[in-house]
Amino acid sequence: MITLKIIVLFTVIVPLHYDFCWCRCADAEYEIDGRCCPMCAPGARVYRHCTENISTTCAASPEFTYTDEPNSYTKCFTCSVCDSSRGLRVKKACRWWSDTVCEPLEQFYCTERIKGSCRNAVKHSECSAGQYIKQAGTPSTDTVCADCEADTYSNGSFSSCLPHTM
Repeated sequence: MITLKIIVLFTVIVPLHYDFCWCRCADAEYEIDGRCCPMCAPGARVYRHCTENISTTCAASPEFTYTDEPNSYTKCFTCSVCDSSRGLRVKKACRWWSDTVCEPLEQFYCTERIKGSCRNAVKHSECSAGQYIKQAGTPSTDTVCADCEADTYSNGSFSSCLPHTM
């Protein structure tokens, strides 16, 4: 029975332990060709991998590209474009260390957000005649409409229904 437990220990548990602890390089390093090289800082990319005698050579991200974290990339990412046909405008321009941050145009709200940037926006709903604006749309929420009660009216642009006059 003890032999069986030892066999289970070495065939199941021990390999699992090594799978979780296999990394050789430190957090700010990457492995290439069996060697640990220092990563490049945000805003830079690897120009030349390290050798036994020379550290990693990094180069700044070219215009309209970026890297936003320590990395081992040989190419930078292309900056996102805030496309007005998708209801977007630039909130913060792309820099070599961060991507473009987009926000919705006026009268639009964001429907898809990635890393704090809006990737798609939709025009706020418009209320119909007989409805009022219960809650105005914001950059992150759509307009909420509600029906007017009996003996009241709205053309769809009011924030409350008005009583009919006789």
